[in-house]
Amino acid sequence: MQTSSLTSPRAVPRVLDMLTWAAALYTAYVFIPADIGKFGAKPFPVHLFTILTAWLHIPGHEAQFRLITASAEVLATVLILLPWTRLYGALLALAVMSGAIFFHVVSPLGLDPAHDGGHLFMTACIIWVLSIFVIWVRRSELLALLSRLRGRLGSDRSSA
Repeated sequence: MQTSSLTSPRAVPRVLDMLTWAAALYTAYVFIPADIGKFGAKPFPVHLFTILTAWLHIPGHEAQFRLITASAEVLATVLILLPWTRLYGALLALAVMSGAIFFHVVSPLGLDPAHDGGHLFMTACIIWVLSIFVIWVRRSELLALLSRLRGRLGSDRSSA
């Protein structure tokens, strides 16, 4: 009896790997135009980060907050597009989008700061889910990384 190529053990990782490419491309598709706006000090990103810095009681630091966020998104984009660093890009994108979702939920930004039906918030949620998916697909890499880190931390403690 012949098995379908979709059910063979080798096909599933390849299909999942192809889906991580799609997640990486979508992340880049979202982040790159948004970062152009952030780096270019377009009115809407400046407005959003002005609201956030005022709410965080650090007025006057809009530019720093906006540029650090944009830089983290650019780094996440580069890392997620490269197959050998895709896990790191997904971890960074997850962190950045966790912050974005948090601020949309708890700050005066709200879920629909652009009055467009919450598109910005929904996009952050989609990137968040896609990042978790990439991390799940690359979980063996993550577990190996964590194991190496634990080993290093253990050897640092024993030598102290």
